[in-house]
Amino acid sequence: MQENPIVSVVCLCYNHSNFVIESLKSIQNQTYENIEIIIIDDFSADNSVKIINEFVENSPKIKFIVNKKNIGNTKSFNQALRIAKGKYIIDLAADDVLIPNCIDLQLDKFNKSKFPNLGIVYGNAENILENGEHDSYYFKINNEKKVINKIATGDVYQTIISSGNNFCSVSAMIKKTVFDDLTGYDESLVYEDLDFWIRASRTYEIDFIDAILVKKRILKNSLGSQFLNKNHKINESTYLILKKATSLNKSKTEDLSLLTRINYEIFNCYKYKIYRLLIKNLNLKIYLNFRILFSFLKPK
Repeated sequence: MQENPIVSVVCLCYNHSNFVIESLKSIQNQTYENIEIIIIDDFSADNSVKIINEFVENSPKIKFIVNKKNIGNTKSFNQALRIAKGKYIIDLAADDVLIPNCIDLQLDKFNKSKFPNLGIVYGNAENILENGEHDSYYFKINNEKKVINKIATGDVYQTIISSGNNFCSVSAMIKKTVFDDLTGYDESLVYEDLDFWIRASRTYEIDFIDAILVKKRILKNSLGSQFLNKNHKINESTYLILKKATSLNKSKTEDLSLLTRINYEIFNCYKYKIYRLLIKNLNLKIYLNFRILFSFLKPK
């Protein structure tokens, strides 16, 4: 591995005026120094742009992009990605905070991992409230702050398609070549991580760092809080992601794993009365069931 590769941190801001400076300072205060900071504001309605402009006056190396209209996370990130010079990329929300040695730990894992086709490394995250107080951890930990349950590593495609909750995207560092290969985030979606991790894990291996790397802020109006809101496009994106995964699967075992996640979506659509998507997910389940049935009937 290159001795001191550039790491590009893309910081996405949308109405994060109360948190963006803490987020930017957490990047600047890393124990690793060769960092490129790109911040992009997606047409915030608060005074985020003013606050960021004042901050970058004293940090001229920071690249600041201001969108003239709201275009969403996926398009905003890809816009920043096109000018990123780093060998490695971190996608950081402007309300989250990097632990001081986060990047050093991530690069060390890339350098020492046993996986030859490694594309992504990630770790644990501490969930914090709006005021910064501790709430929980993404993965449960013991007294030594080590994860209690075994984390899948290497070829994790099947693990990811069966459940969207078994990876911590906010703590990830990703090789730029992975983004290049997959042409960035899918801009037709309103959120990016599940789709990107499914597509990346189809080709690349993934490794885990057993440490707290990021403080993830829990906000009432965050994108994640919109899951299961029947009027939000995020639910439609989840359906589209799972539909795309059907074309990536290569075996009936993977189809069965994907069915586990589709069944979960069906249950929640029924529970929260999202009937339009309930029908779509049921049709997806029927399609996979037929495909699995025919795979059993095929002569060997």
